[in-house]
Amino acid sequence: MPDNSSGDLTGELSGLDFSAVSPEEFARIVKGLSVKELGEVMRGELRTRVLGEVFGRMRQQFRPEAAGGLEALIRWRITGESDEVYETSIAGGVCTVSAGRSLSEPRTTLVMGDADFLRLVSGNGNPVTMFMMRRLKIAGDVGLASGLTRYFDIPKA
Repeated sequence: MPDNSSGDLTGELSGLDFSAVSPEEFARIVKGLSVKELGEVMRGELRTRVLGEVFGRMRQQFRPEAAGGLEALIRWRITGESDEVYETSIAGGVCTVSAGRSLSEPRTTLVMGDADFLRLVSGNGNPVTMFMMRRLKIAGDVGLASGLTRYFDIPKA
């Protein structure tokens, strides 16, 4: 049986140009990795690159027709090696994303670990199941949080 150690996997993924990976390819990569493997590769510079690319693509994957007149600030707190915070602002049919925590009060805050975040944004995780299993914590508007996936084109693996 081949040895798929995390070092080999991390090395393979480190060499990947994430900007050239389609959302569908990304979903297939995430689907093919175990929770343990996802946690192992979400370290250091690779974690920073992956999170940056995922949040960077949210603007392109936003579906303004589905959002209608929605105005909301969504705070994402991704836990793991360190806590990373990003904010998604939806207003006037436009989605903007920023790294870090603003002084504004979010309408909802989503808190989850690295593997669960990757599963969620790649279409490989069910947000309701994740919430029920306490792998996804929600503060604020639970209704908004439960419907977030309809505002974005989420790839399917």
